Amino acid sequence: MENKNLSAKLRTSDFGSAGSRRLLRNGEIPGVIYGKGSNVHVIVNAREFNAKKSGFGESTLITLNVAGEGEHRVFVKSYQEDLLRNCIHHIDFFEVTAGHAVRTHVRVELEGTPQGCREGGVLDQVILELEIECLPKDLPEVIKADVSALQINDTLRVNMLSVPETIRILTPADETIASVKAVKEEAPATDTDAAAADATADTGTAEETK
Repeated sequence: MENKNLSAKLRTSDFGSAGSRRLLRNGEIPGVIYGKGSNVHVIVNAREFNAKKSGFGESTLITLNVAGEGEHRVFVKSYQEDLLRNCIHHIDFFEVTAGHAVRTHVRVELEGTPQGCREGGVLDQVILELEIECLPKDLPEVIKADVSALQINDTLRVNMLSVPETIRILTPADETIASVKAVKEEAPATDTDAAAADATADTGTAEETK
């Protein structure tokens, strides 16, 4: 797994909403590390976080380098974002412990072109992510699912996935990940439909000549 890093510093004073607003004005984001003992309050550079956040999924382990305090292996569990002002107000980090299993969600990536799609079907991905449990060292960035063998009306379910023994999937085994559906064709027009259309056209012409 690629090692990703983020820098931070301890937040030791100026707590509360007024202090948070001052940090935001200075281009910084308040955050909290929880998961191991007492919570640790930190401050993250907004520019650095915004530049890297697209690569920080719920299954991405990050080395958070806190100046003067040390390294923390964390996930970005959530962050509060103001879409109107295009800024992030707060970040929640969750710290993991080596040798202790973690539960998280991992993105599902479909691979291959289904045989059914070559015959006119449409691929429908139902589940975008799976809940899993594993040790931090075994955490995958993504779980890949091969759909190339799916025919029209075939379904790929969770229990059909192939994953390492070190990963336990918690999503129910019978849930559908993806399926190939037949495209519904429009029914051909019948003689009755054609007659009705002609009658409508004749009525409209008659009204115009009045």
